[in-house]
Amino acid sequence: MKLYIAGHQGMVGSALVRRLEREPGVSLLLRTRGEVDLIRPAAVDGLLAAEKPDAAIIVAGRVGGIQANSAFPVEFLYDNLAIALNTLHAAYRHGVKRVLYLGSSCIYPKHAPQPMPEECLLTGELEPTNEAYAIAKIAGLKLCQYYRRQHGVLFHSAMPTNLYGPGDNYHPQNSHVLPGLIRRFHEAKEAARDEVVVWGTGSPKREFLHVDDLADACAFLLQVPNPPDWINIGTGKDVTIREVAAIVAAVVGFKGRLAWDPSKPDGTPRKLLDVSRLTALGWKARTGLQPGIEHAYASFLAEKAAGRLRA
Repeated sequence: MKLYIAGHQGMVGSALVRRLEREPGVSLLLRTRGEVDLIRPAAVDGLLAAEKPDAAIIVAGRVGGIQANSAFPVEFLYDNLAIALNTLHAAYRHGVKRVLYLGSSCIYPKHAPQPMPEECLLTGELEPTNEAYAIAKIAGLKLCQYYRRQHGVLFHSAMPTNLYGPGDNYHPQNSHVLPGLIRRFHEAKEAARDEVVVWGTGSPKREFLHVDDLADACAFLLQVPNPPDWINIGTGKDVTIREVAAIVAAVVGFKGRLAWDPSKPDGTPRKLLDVSRLTALGWKARTGLQPGIEHAYASFLAEKAAGRLRA
C-alpha cells in the first residue's frame, strides 16, 4: 500500500512516520511544504495525479494555542480550510481508496456534555478562542462524510484530544498548554527563578494524549473495514491545568512557586472525550501522563541540544 501522509514533518506527522514506516507492506509517500504547498490546489492535484497513492492521512494544518488562535483567526480558518478542501478533493479525483482526516476535540461545543460523545457535534456554540480553527476542522470532517455518502469512497475522520510529545511546538506565545509549561519551567530552572506565572485560574480540566499513542490509533483505524464517519481518540481521563502544571514542574525539576494569572483566559471549562466507541473497536491508549511528560521533556532537551526545537 502506498500511503501519503500530508504534514509528515509536524509533531503528529512525524509520529505517524515513526509508527507506519515499520508496518509491513506499507510504502510512505512524503513531501515537504517546500515541495508541495497544500494551500495551492494545483500543487496537491499534481502530486496525487502523478503518485496515485492507495491511501492518505491528512494531518497538515496550522495549529497553536489560545493566544495564536485569538491573534490570527483568518490564517487559522483560511489555511486549514484550504488544506482540507484541496487534499480531499484531489484524493477523490485521483482514486485514493481511503482517507483518514485528523480533526481536533475543539470541534465540539464549548458546553458539550462531559465526556463528549461524537453525536454532540454542532449541538451548541463553539469556544470563541479557537472558533476559526474548529470551523475549518468541522468542514473537513463533513466533507469526508459527504464524499463517503455521495460517492461511496472510504473517507473518514478521527478527533484526537490535546496532544503532546516529540516534535511539539514550544513557542513562548503560540504553543499549547503542556509544551508551553515545559519550556517555561525549564527556562525558569535554568535561570534559577523562584516563580513561574501560568495563564488562567488552573481550574479547567484537560485530557492529554501522547502523540505516539495517537499514531498507533491511526494505524489501527486504517485496518478497520467499516469505521465510523468520525471517531474520538483519547485516554478517557482528564486532569486540571493545576495538576498538569505540578507534574511538569516536578518532571523538569523546577522548585519555585506557581503564580496563576486569572486575568488571562481559561478557555473551555472541560474537554474530555468519550472514547467508548474506539474502545469497543479494540484500541486503548497505553502511555500514562507522568511517563509521557517525562518522555516529552527528554525529547525537548534532545531537540534543544540538536538545534531542532520548534520554537
